[in-house]
Amino acid sequence: MRLAFMGSPDFAVPALKALYQAGHTIAAVYCQPARPAGRGQAVRKSPVHVAADTLGLPVRTPARVRTDPDAQAAFTALDLDAAVVAAYGLILPQAMLDAPRHGCLNIHASLLPRWRGAGPIQAAILAGDTETGITIMQMEAGLDTGPMLLRRSVPITATTTAAILHDTLADLGANLILEALSSWPTPVAQPEAEATYAPKLSKEDGRIDWTRPAAVIDRQIRAFDPWPGTFTTLDGQAFKVIAATPVHAAGIPGTTLDSALTIACGDQALRLTKVQLPGRGVLEAGAFLRGHPVAPGTLLGS
Repeated sequence: MRLAFMGSPDFAVPALKALYQAGHTIAAVYCQPARPAGRGQAVRKSPVHVAADTLGLPVRTPARVRTDPDAQAAFTALDLDAAVVAAYGLILPQAMLDAPRHGCLNIHASLLPRWRGAGPIQAAILAGDTETGITIMQMEAGLDTGPMLLRRSVPITATTTAAILHDTLADLGANLILEALSSWPTPVAQPEAEATYAPKLSKEDGRIDWTRPAAVIDRQIRAFDPWPGTFTTLDGQAFKVIAATPVHAAGIPGTTLDSALTIACGDQALRLTKVQLPGRGVLEAGAFLRGHPVAPGTLLGS
């Protein structure tokens, strides 16, 4: 088929590669423009842009499409059978949704209609869901509201992090989009009454509130790995909590219960196992404590 591929982050790369390797004609790859990133603020291409360059595919990086008639006309001129969209980052206007002969298909990282929106992977872990998955959806003007072509689930365990789930779903999405393009299942409308929404996250969402139950904070830590990350403060200095283990213990929320970084929560406790100071690498708790001893009874988060 003659396709356009529209995506920007790492999540979309496996799907682009799978479509290319399956022999589909990729008429153009659309992704976000290169932007400053990292500590040095060097201008970097998106992961999809880098992958497209490696494959020798033409790349387009319009800063906007919804209000740009020239970008819309250029898209229509591609004469596409379909467009595949995976975390592109720009809202497509109706003119672009209608341009391909078979419309635009979206690879969405949840079992729609649960977790529409920007952060479905994090939302599923944070909510304590026991499964999530990929939905291949026919796009329409609403936010992730279009009819579904395929859904496939994967489990969420007590140790699943967003990083692990991200990679699992990226590979699953690549497989499912190939299946959808080869079989074109009959679209099924989403049950609106079951819809939930995953809001866009900010760094402040990662602040740990030790008055919450240990199980909830544990899900927060796993859901926000690697971004936006979870953090607390010690003697006024913020540090990231990379990993922790729930333990049966009790105390005043936010206080250390022993010399092994076991922190009392609103219910039960968490033993921090990996932490990271600003500008430093990730440390096992033991290595952190050798350089930064924390006495029992120390209050975190104040």
